[in-house]
Amino acid sequence: MPIRLSRRHALTLTAASCAAPALLRAQTDPWDRVRARAAGLDQLRSILVMQDGEERLAVALRGPGLDTPVNVKSVSKTIVAAVLGAAIDREVVPSVTARLDAVAPDLIPAGAAEGVGAITLEDLVTMRAGLERTSGPNYGAWVASANWVADALGRPFVAEPGGRMLYSTGSFHVLGAALARASGRSLLQMVRDWIGTPLDIQVPPWTQDPQGFYLGGNQMALSPRGMAQFGELYRRDGEIGGTRVLSAEWVSRSFRQVTRSRWSGLGYGYGWFLGQVGGDDYALARGYGGQIICVCPARGMTVAITSDPDRPARSAGYFGDLQAMIENDILPRAA
Repeated sequence: MPIRLSRRHALTLTAASCAAPALLRAQTDPWDRVRARAAGLDQLRSILVMQDGEERLAVALRGPGLDTPVNVKSVSKTIVAAVLGAAIDREVVPSVTARLDAVAPDLIPAGAAEGVGAITLEDLVTMRAGLERTSGPNYGAWVASANWVADALGRPFVAEPGGRMLYSTGSFHVLGAALARASGRSLLQMVRDWIGTPLDIQVPPWTQDPQGFYLGGNQMALSPRGMAQFGELYRRDGEIGGTRVLSAEWVSRSFRQVTRSRWSGLGYGYGWFLGQVGGDDYALARGYGGQIICVCPARGMTVAITSDPDRPARSAGYFGDLQAMIENDILPRAA
C-alpha cells in the first residue's frame, strides 16, 4: 500500500532535502581543519588566509579584530627591507652595495672598529654586518643605551662583514637611520608614504630612540588585514591595484637566498626567511611571539598570523607549530 504523506510532512521533507547540500558543504568546509588547528594553539590570536586575492579564512580567535593594528615585532624588519627597495627605486640611495660611510657617514661613532664604514646596505638588510649582536641577551642593554645607532656600530666585529648571518635588530635600526639620513625623512614618513598609503594600510607611530630615529626592526603595528595586504604586494611582484609600489626586481631579489638562519635552518633574503614545501618556494616575515606573514607565489597564497606578543615562539616550539600548520594544512589547500 502506498504511503501517503500529509502536506506538512511533505513540506518538511522538501525543506530538509534543500538544506542537505548546504549542510554538507558546511560539514566539508576545506578550511575547518585549519580553523580547528588554529583554535587549539592558545598563543594564536588571528589568522587570515588569502588565495588569488580572495579571503578564504579570516578569524580573530582572541584579542583585537582583523582591522586593528597590533605589534608585529620583527615583521618590522621586512617592512624596513621594503623601504630600502623603495629608496633604491627612487634613487635616494644608489644600490644595496652602497657603503655606510657614503650613505650616512655622520652615523659612524668615533672609536668605531676599522671597517665599520665599509658595511653595505646589503650587509645590514641581510644581518651580515659582522658586528656583535644587539638582539637576544644583548637587547635590553642596547635599548637602555643613550644612542642606539652609536651603540650598535660601536660594537666589535665577531665575523667578517658579508659573512654569516648574525640576527640583530641593531642592523635594521642602523639601516632605518641611514635611510632617514639619506632621504631627509623619518622612517615613519617613508613607511607611510611609500608603503602604507599605496596599500591603504594604517601605520601608527611607534618607538623612537633617544635621537628620534624610529626603531628599525621592531615594534611596528599593522592590522592582520594590513599584514596580508603587504604580503599580497610581494606575491604580486610589487604591484597591487594597478599601482607599482616596489620594482619587480626588488621583490625577486628579496626572495633570493643570501644567507641562512642557524636557528631555524631557513634561508634568508632581503628581510624574508625562505622555505620550500612540495617543490614550491615560500617566504616568511617573522616576529617574536608568532607574528607571521607568509607568501607563496606559486600557489597564489598569502597568510597573516598574529599571536600573543609577550610569549616566545621558538623554532622548536610554537613557531614550529605555526610553520607545520602553514606547510601541512594551509599551503596544500592550493595544491
